[in-house]
Amino acid sequence: MLCCHSLAFAQQADGYPTKPVRVVVGLAPGGGTDIIARLLTQKMSDNLKRTFIVENRTGAGGTVAYAAVAKSVPDGYTLLAVASGYSITPAVYPKLSYDPIKDFTPISVVVQAPIVLMTHPALPARSVKDLLALVRSPRARLDAASAGHGTSNHLALELFNSLAGVKIAHVPYKGTGQALVDLMAGQVQVMFGNILSSLQYIKIGRIRALAVTSAKRSSAMPELPTVMESGVPGYETTTWHGWLGPAGLPRDIVAKLNAELARAVRSRDVLDKLSDDGGEAVAGSPEHFRDHIATEIARWRKVARDAGMRVE
Repeated sequence: MLCCHSLAFAQQADGYPTKPVRVVVGLAPGGGTDIIARLLTQKMSDNLKRTFIVENRTGAGGTVAYAAVAKSVPDGYTLLAVASGYSITPAVYPKLSYDPIKDFTPISVVVQAPIVLMTHPALPARSVKDLLALVRSPRARLDAASAGHGTSNHLALELFNSLAGVKIAHVPYKGTGQALVDLMAGQVQVMFGNILSSLQYIKIGRIRALAVTSAKRSSAMPELPTVMESGVPGYETTTWHGWLGPAGLPRDIVAKLNAELARAVRSRDVLDKLSDDGGEAVAGSPEHFRDHIATEIARWRKVARDAGMRVE
């Protein structure tokens, strides 16, 4: 039956899409995944003269959305926008109702961006060295916000704790937006945040940036050191964004979406927006994206195991 469906969908691919395409985001509005998804869906809508709409479907670190898309009809009208947290969930959620490799069709990775180690401006730490000294002081307790258990900023925190030999407590929120609000309000003191959703607040002084998590400095904030050069050897992580479809998505639809995503992310206005916000266009093949996801899953499983992380 699936084979018959695939043949039918393939016959329609030349005119695809003929109706609105839903791009599901498993996290709340305001975070990097949502920002990138909306930027690209708007551009694809303009380019193709068809409607691409973002649907936020939150819950359980994005796994509610992932499971829903895995079960959807592979006709190209239900897609999934994911970030690096997608490759983390298999490490921290032991009983997923979907297989992150077998139940999805990779389309393309589209954007890569550093994560920023940030603090509330009132915290007496103007560098990573200051932060480490503060957290190591007697009776010190610092809380770090994240967009939720198993998200990329949560694992960035755990990797930092492990490599720096410290313990900054994790406080999960229901999305990046809520976490940023509480960081700016001083309810939490630290956050590893996606540069795409955080840079605007850093620029106006609502948040203090200490370092970026990438191997090299960010072109958006070249004055900001990396965590690695700030005294935490071996620390490196970035966030990436890409699109998937359910398993069985016809090859010609995948090829069309891959080409249109590359066209959208490489357009001058999108490149300018990404550059201003600290992101980098990295469109690639579906095969490259599949290999990247598999490598990332293996990497984060080790980090989660070493940190004793598990979400029941």
